[in-house]
Amino acid sequence: MGATGQRRMPSLPAAAAAPLLLLLAVSSWSQAAAGGGAPAWTTALEKHVAFFDTDNDGIVSFSETEQGLRAIGLGAIEAAASATLINGAIGPKTRPENATTSRFDIYIANIQKGIHGSDSGSYDAQGRFVPAKFNDIFTKYAKVKPNALNEDELDAMRTANRKEGDFKGWAASKAEWGLLYSLAKDKDGFLQKDTVRTVYDGSLFAKLAKKAGN
Repeated sequence: MGATGQRRMPSLPAAAAAPLLLLLAVSSWSQAAAGGGAPAWTTALEKHVAFFDTDNDGIVSFSETEQGLRAIGLGAIEAAASATLINGAIGPKTRPENATTSRFDIYIANIQKGIHGSDSGSYDAQGRFVPAKFNDIFTKYAKVKPNALNEDELDAMRTANRKEGDFKGWAASKAEWGLLYSLAKDKDGFLQKDTVRTVYDGSLFAKLAKKAGN
């Protein structure tokens, strides 16, 4: 999609963007999860982010991110802080040059520009899912259980993926995997492979929102 000249209303401290949702109540959640009226996103990364685009305009605002994070189980303070970091880091990278909206809005069509380093490589440069890289996560680091990671194994994976001097990538990877672990680990403290797979196309978010009662 291209840039839009439509003015969006600011909400909360403008500063971040990526996953979020909640403000539009249960009916909007159902529409977003089902993709009703939404653009036909094709890459896994686009679909991952699009879950939080509750008004289906191709843009994820700060408030959408904050509300979506609350919907999947974060508290108000943690959701606002996380949304600030997310939209603040990704929004400017995805914003078209001629856009008139907030610098913290995330443009889904350009979301591949927000990919950071020091991660697993399960998304390629275009935002497409790479099964071989994803499988490597568990082949290399799942020692206790073959298709699941505990917290120590997750830390080992992140450390191994660090690129020298890529401090922003280190921080982003730690935040993302830490959030996923806190929200989606099982009762024994393991992050199951099937669960991790669903985060890459965003389908996990609908499950978490349903679990949280949103």
